[in-house]
Amino acid sequence: MEKFRIDFKKENGPKYIQLYKHIKNLIENSKIEASEKLPPLREMSAFLNINISTSVKAYDLLEKEKYIYKKEGSGSYIYPQASASKEVIKAVRFDLANPQANMFPVDKFKEAVAIAIEKEGETLFDYHEGLGYELLRISLCDYMKSLSIESEPDRIQIISGAQQGINIIVNSILNYGDVVFIEEPSYPGAIDVFKEHGVKVVGIPVLDDGIDIGILKMKLEKIKPSILYTMPNYQNPTGVCYSEKKKKEILNLARQFDFMIIEDDYMSDFDFNNTKIKPLRAYDEENRVIYIKSFSKILMPGLRIGFMEMPIHVRNIISRIKYSMDISTSSFTQLSLYYYMTFFGWRNHLDIIKKVYESRFKIAKKYIDSNFSDILTFRKASGGVNFFAALPKDYSSIDLKNFLESKGVKILEGPLFYYNIKAENEFRISIAHMQENDIEINLNTLKNGIIEFLSDEKNKMKYKIPN
Repeated sequence: MEKFRIDFKKENGPKYIQLYKHIKNLIENSKIEASEKLPPLREMSAFLNINISTSVKAYDLLEKEKYIYKKEGSGSYIYPQASASKEVIKAVRFDLANPQANMFPVDKFKEAVAIAIEKEGETLFDYHEGLGYELLRISLCDYMKSLSIESEPDRIQIISGAQQGINIIVNSILNYGDVVFIEEPSYPGAIDVFKEHGVKVVGIPVLDDGIDIGILKMKLEKIKPSILYTMPNYQNPTGVCYSEKKKKEILNLARQFDFMIIEDDYMSDFDFNNTKIKPLRAYDEENRVIYIKSFSKILMPGLRIGFMEMPIHVRNIISRIKYSMDISTSSFTQLSLYYYMTFFGWRNHLDIIKKVYESRFKIAKKYIDSNFSDILTFRKASGGVNFFAALPKDYSSIDLKNFLESKGVKILEGPLFYYNIKAENEFRISIAHMQENDIEINLNTLKNGIIEFLSDEKNKMKYKIPN
């Protein structure tokens, strides 16, 4: 234990960073053996007289950078490659759905920030209460015209990301025990919000052209939902795109059975197949849709900004709930975004991002169609950055995830995308965080790992789900 002793100094930053650097140094200088087990968190914390959360953060950072790996129920171990190469071993990250940092328009955004500071001065750091910065809301109305949505600034609420938007809606118009219909599978962030608020969730399967209308109608005959939550374009996690007919059918059902719709849109900007896709909101003539737009995939996720476009009759309650949560989204971020959109080629940026995503999607889809048909079943993705796959029915994606992590490959297991535990054999991969030249290589690594998982007799016996 003595080699883990560290003299914490305030000027060296947070204690968990100091502990992380200390252990990292021990690993890189081979003072900890390959595959050696680290002290348990409680033991490390007691030895160093620190809070256990400090050790947890340090271990998590070491795991993220592939210095250590964790065995459930056993502990944390040193990666064999970590001490031998003295370099961080990069995992193949199919679990990340955010864009790479080199896609961020950092230089232009820095200029936008400088203009915001120069023009706004001290007011840049005031609260912008209510719906948000008016000039930004006007710009967003203009932007939505490119998505075939006609709106007005008084219908726009600036929010701190899509997750907050869903949270605001649940707090605004739902009560404990109300019913929400969701797609199955669906976005885990939304599922978590619904779980936290005690609403009753009913899942409707997603087909290759969107939600199963037949089952939706059947459920509506028996249960009255307050809200349907949907991602009609490049749905997460399947990549499925709703047909125009299906979008109109959903709106007709919303009118017939009197429910609202949350449309969560993060990629309608990019028409991968020149099919002129539109958001569901573009067809809404009866104020049924609350439209949430996140910039996490098309700008910079760390900005934590997005907006809701909503019917006037829910505006006041939504604005009030937003205020109760955080008063307002950062004025600094709002005004910086406004000046960026106004002066630094927002539409040109979208064109560039579209080309990048479209190229990556086509490379991945071509490889998947040619190389995975005999071992996996994939949903029919129309675009986006995600692919949803299924193992043979007797196998667990949770076990596959654990197996692949030992090979340096990360995926997201299917049960994350369901309200109730289902789809043990399904999983999601994303190519958003990969360089174009790495996609085929990484998919080949994934394929080989899955073949090994399925074919090795020992793995079959160990990982097969009991009947």
